[in-house]
Amino acid sequence: GPAIPVGVDVQVESLDSISEVDMDFTMTLYLRHYWKDERLSFPSTTNKSMTFDGRLVKKIWVPDVFFVHSKRSFIHDTTTDNIMLRVFPDGHVLYSMRITVTAMCNMDFSRFPLDSQTCSLELESYAYTDEDLMLYWKNGNESLKTDEKISLSQFLIQKFHTTSRLAFYSSTGWYNRLYISFTLRRHIFFFLLQTYFPATLMVMLSWVSFWIDRRAVPARVSLGITTVLTMSTIITGVNASMPRVSYIKAVDIYLWVSFVFVFLSVLEYAAVNYLTTVQERKERKLREKFPCTCGMSHSKSMMLDGNYSESDANSLAGYTRSQMVTEEEKQEKMVVHLAMSNASNSSRKRGLKGHVGLRIIQNTHAIDKYSRLIFPGTYIFFNLIYWSVFS
Repeated sequence: GPAIPVGVDVQVESLDSISEVDMDFTMTLYLRHYWKDERLSFPSTTNKSMTFDGRLVKKIWVPDVFFVHSKRSFIHDTTTDNIMLRVFPDGHVLYSMRITVTAMCNMDFSRFPLDSQTCSLELESYAYTDEDLMLYWKNGNESLKTDEKISLSQFLIQKFHTTSRLAFYSSTGWYNRLYISFTLRRHIFFFLLQTYFPATLMVMLSWVSFWIDRRAVPARVSLGITTVLTMSTIITGVNASMPRVSYIKAVDIYLWVSFVFVFLSVLEYAAVNYLTTVQERKERKLREKFPCTCGMSHSKSMMLDGNYSESDANSLAGYTRSQMVTEEEKQEKMVVHLAMSNASNSSRKRGLKGHVGLRIIQNTHAIDKYSRLIFPGTYIFFNLIYWSVFS
């Protein structure tokens, strides 16, 4: 004869868990089948229907519906098997059972944790093709009911809906397949507290080194290393709870860019320290090239008592070596003489003029000064682009 129509409706009791690592979900539901078997009809004027337990199911024909892509499933059996069979006088049958099923859900984590996931639970006859059994939703979209108390800790359930289509197997044929689809949107607040805020604070903490004296090597180095190690710990913790996918997630972009900012702050101090060392070496060579002498001419001598300013030293440029002072005068006063010729002055001016383009690089204070503006400005710009794209 023709294919037997079997109507289906489902009431979802709970969504127990969503696992990103295993890419599956667990759902508890009431699965009900409706069909007509004239062999089970009975004349009655008093009974509207007759209800039986699971023992009669083994003695009559029932649809062989199974869950496609199911990993684990079971029928609840406490305190007895949660199966009900209701037969009406005209032969219509209602077959209901309470099932918990764990099924596969292909998730896309490219926008994680700012993502939405759509999962489906698929029902299909195992043996009967569409020529023998026709599965359909009994009341269309109204065939799917959900408990109003359903909630998940990390997801917001946006929508449940039903669809149906034919599935083809090359060796057996065409089958009717029913889909229970639901869309989940992830709550972002948990990840803001556990991932984004700590990463942002670590980046901001790395900027503190720009305000620390460049000669405080232990302070700036320890601050840079601490922020780098903390960012590594945050990245490791996030990836430990995620499947090892082959593409980049949104959270990976944010964390690795933050890691680069922290790492660049360490390199910034390395550049400051290196250029400071180079500058001090040049000054030392300059002092060795033009050493201080203990004599000067009578007309161009100056007695300084132990300390002098840079302007005073510059005013001594051009003096030549003169006669030696007495030993008593050397003990009482320090005589400073700067023997610099006009040629050396002109060469020094040309050298400084040639290094004007490198002034910012050689001036270590300027590197820290500009870093205080460039690092925060660039990071804020990155955040604006990131949240506008993924939110």
